[in-house]
Amino acid sequence: MKIDLPLLKKLCETPGAPGFEKLVRDLVISELKDKVDGLETDNMGNLVSIKRGKKNPENRRVMLAAHMDEIGFIVKHIDDKGFIRFHTLGGFDPKTLTAQRVLIHGKKDVMGVMGTKPIHLMKSEEKTKPVEIDDFFIDTGMSKKQLEATISVGDPITRERVLEEMGDCINCKSLDNRISVYILVEVMKHLKNNNIDVYGVFTVQEEVGIRGAQVAAHTINPDYGIGIDTTIAFDLPGAQPHETVTSLGDGVAIKIMDASAICDPRMVQFLKETADRSKIKWQPELLTAGGTDTAGIQRTGKSGSIAGAVSIPTRHLHQVIEMVHKKDVSAGIDLLLAALQNVQSYNWEH
Repeated sequence: MKIDLPLLKKLCETPGAPGFEKLVRDLVISELKDKVDGLETDNMGNLVSIKRGKKNPENRRVMLAAHMDEIGFIVKHIDDKGFIRFHTLGGFDPKTLTAQRVLIHGKKDVMGVMGTKPIHLMKSEEKTKPVEIDDFFIDTGMSKKQLEATISVGDPITRERVLEEMGDCINCKSLDNRISVYILVEVMKHLKNNNIDVYGVFTVQEEVGIRGAQVAAHTINPDYGIGIDTTIAFDLPGAQPHETVTSLGDGVAIKIMDASAICDPRMVQFLKETADRSKIKWQPELLTAGGTDTAGIQRTGKSGSIAGAVSIPTRHLHQVIEMVHKKDVSAGIDLLLAALQNVQSYNWEH
């Protein structure tokens, strides 16, 4: 399936820090409002899209989940000179913040830059010391009085970067996890003649603890669940074969486990068989750190669910230069559509 780059660009560049996903949710609603059987927003902020099964006498349910939030920050303090101190929302490698622009979302958006002590003024021991999150501040070029007319403690902050095509790849901030939001939008748009109730859930606050998926899974109580997220592609210079996890262009990844969930072997096998039968290129994913909405889907429903995950290999995760391969993205859409057509008829007893 050809990738809708204008839509993906809007999804990636629209701000949505954990707990502040409204603009992303509104964009998804505008894309799906005439394409699904129902759209609901729960009290947590999750957006639940529904396509009813045509022949579903046992009222079986499958839940797909892609989180809308991106790692970001929140305003903690504005000092007397107008410099902003912040708290992180999600996991950051401090060195990736150096020389970056950010947007502070107050009454209006304000551009800022991440600053630290100039290297020219550092003592020799400071130059060799790893930079810490607390070493950074945000400089907007504005005074405290000017800032406080627009910005308040508690306002969210996101990173500023536009989407670019690079060869057969796409590069942008927040591909974790807007690439999966895009995939789920496309799946819900193109899903037809499904024989099972499909709940496509665009979740909130995954980056701070898989919070939205837990609430949604408890409400939906799915029989089957598939998380959709990014995963590490460490196919870079210096990487050892056992460190790679996945590689760009080698196909969509089928998760075996991560630090938060061991995928149900039946779901793993089902996804592998579906990919092989449909001639969809895939690769296994075994991630020893990090977690996804899969954990919430698997464990928070009233009866638990037979859960697994489809992952998009991504280089430079949790940076503003995340990169995915177009063919892996297309394979992810194709695999999910094929799986949803066959999940009801698969023999889950073996």
